[in-house]
Amino acid sequence: MKNKLEKLREDFLAALDSVTDLSSLRDLEIKYLSRKGELSGLLGGLKDLGIDIRREAGELANVIKQELQLRFNETKNNFEKKAEKNSQLDPTIPGKKIEGGHLHPLTLLKREMEDFFATLGFQVMDGPEIESEFYNFEALNVPPHHPARDMQDTFYVDLKNKDGEYDLAMRSQTSNTQVRAMQKYGSPLRMIMPGRVFRSEATDARHEHTFYQLEGMVIDKDINFAHMKNILEAVGKKLYGPETKIRMRPKFYPFVEPGSNGEYTCFLCQGKGCRVCKNSGWLEIVGCGLIHPNVLRAGGIDPEKYSGFAFGFGLNRLAMLKYGIDDVRLFNSGDMRFLKQF
Repeated sequence: MKNKLEKLREDFLAALDSVTDLSSLRDLEIKYLSRKGELSGLLGGLKDLGIDIRREAGELANVIKQELQLRFNETKNNFEKKAEKNSQLDPTIPGKKIEGGHLHPLTLLKREMEDFFATLGFQVMDGPEIESEFYNFEALNVPPHHPARDMQDTFYVDLKNKDGEYDLAMRSQTSNTQVRAMQKYGSPLRMIMPGRVFRSEATDARHEHTFYQLEGMVIDKDINFAHMKNILEAVGKKLYGPETKIRMRPKFYPFVEPGSNGEYTCFLCQGKGCRVCKNSGWLEIVGCGLIHPNVLRAGGIDPEKYSGFAFGFGLNRLAMLKYGIDDVRLFNSGDMRFLKQF
């Protein structure tokens, strides 16, 4: 009898767990807990047992009956509460509008530039944001105590490298990926490197300690300045229209020789002069030049056989010009009033 009662208990609880609505719950009650149900049938058989066995089985039967009734009532109450709640819903009431998300303006511009360079056969690569002094400076022809480091006063990290030295920093430029890519893929190579960089800047409307760059690099045999100018002209026309012109002005960068600033005709005044271009008719957009032989050697490439050029844009500056944004700090502000415009 004890085994039969335990078996009935297990069957009832298993069936109760699979119940999905009040109708099937009612069927379960009739089968097990009604006057003619299986539990009543077992209780009716107690009279045929001996006194001692009947007493013991009776106590167990009462415990099981109370447990099953309690579990049944709990399940029934849950279903009734759900039914009552659902009955209060009015399907004719308009639902709440769920607003769609917005891509960040820097993300929009970054994707646009990646798609454009992909059509020119460039690969899109990325490098670590925590970088060693070697890849961030020395491999780019900026040795220790070089004055160019003063312009990129960097956030150093309180972590030791594999040699136990403190030489890790938040990268100050995406150029760190250049040498890594050369070492991994060799030449020829055509790539862009968009990403976040960090500098110890005095923050104001035009300067930010955390911003985004997009650098590009081409390495092959017989690459010269004209190849670079041709690519940058295509970029300018993509950004500011087919009538955009470019001019190159000499500028020193340690990792290129010769180095240059690329300036585009102002997209607002078409070169006539306005407040955005400071009445010059030109916008300084890109730094560029032919890759220095020391940088090629650091990447394991023979500068006697190969040459190349590199260029870099500030994505924040491009976005400010493209969307008419007057404060660079808005990009990292998290202000939804600003972000919802895009």
